[in-house]
Amino acid sequence: MSKRIEIVSSFYDDIDEDSRLNRSRHGQLEYATTMEYIHRYAKPGAKVIEIGAGTGRYSIALAKEGYNVTAVELVESNLEVLRKNSSDIKDIVSYQGDALNLSRFEDAQFDVTLLFGPMYHLYSKEDVHKAIDEAIRVTKNDGVILVAFLSVYAIMNDNYLDGTFAAGVEENFDSEFKVKHFEEQLFTGYDIVEFEQLFESHKTRYITTVATDNILELAEGRADFKMSDEGFGLFVKYHLATCEKRELLGSSSHLLYVCKKDD
Repeated sequence: MSKRIEIVSSFYDDIDEDSRLNRSRHGQLEYATTMEYIHRYAKPGAKVIEIGAGTGRYSIALAKEGYNVTAVELVESNLEVLRKNSSDIKDIVSYQGDALNLSRFEDAQFDVTLLFGPMYHLYSKEDVHKAIDEAIRVTKNDGVILVAFLSVYAIMNDNYLDGTFAAGVEENFDSEFKVKHFEEQLFTGYDIVEFEQLFESHKTRYITTVATDNILELAEGRADFKMSDEGFGLFVKYHLATCEKRELLGSSSHLLYVCKKDD
C-alpha cells in the first residue's frame, strides 16, 4: 500500500463520510449544485462512471434515476457502505480501485465521467495528470467530465481564522505564497486558475468552473448562523444563478471543473 493510500484510508476509516452531504447546509448545497450540473449534461439512460465515489451518495441517486452507473472507490470502508446501501438497486456496479489506474475499463465507455474525490488527495503533478488522463480515456468522444477540487483560499478562510493562520500559511503556501501540494496535507487545495491550467495539455474543451457550496462552510462556523428550510431554498436559487461568477469562486470550499473530451 502506498503512503498516499494509507493516509487517505486511515482518515476515511475514522469519519462518517456517508452523512457529509446532508448533515450541514453547505453539504446540502454542494449536493444540490453538483446534481444540477450532472443533470445538465447526462442524458436519460447515460452511462456514468464516478471515480472516487465515496459511500455512493451520487452514484446511488443517479442509479435510482435510471442512469447506468459504475462506481469506483479507493477506500475499502467507504466501498462497504456503498455496496450495502446499493444492494437492492439495479443499474449500479461498484469496484475498489484507484483513479490512477482504471485499466479494468476499456477506452471511451462512458457518456459522463465524475472525478469527484481523487483530486483532493493527489499531490504530485505526475499523479494528477495520470488521473486526468485516465478519466479522459474512459470517456466517450464528446462526453462530459466533471472534476471536483478544493479552493486553497476557502481552506484558509474556513480552517485558519481561529488563531492558527500562520500554521495555515505554512501548510498551504511556500515563502512567496505559491500553492504547494504534499501528502501530509491530506486535503490539498488549488488556486482556481492553477487548477484550470492542468487541463491545457489534455484533449478537452473547457465548459465552465462552478462553486458548489458557496461561502456556507465559513458561515456555518458562526454562532449566530441561522437558515430555515425556506431561507435555504431561496439561497439555493440565488446560488445556482451565481455559482459560475468568477469573483465568487474562491470563497467556495468545493468546486467543479467541467469539460468535454475532444475527438
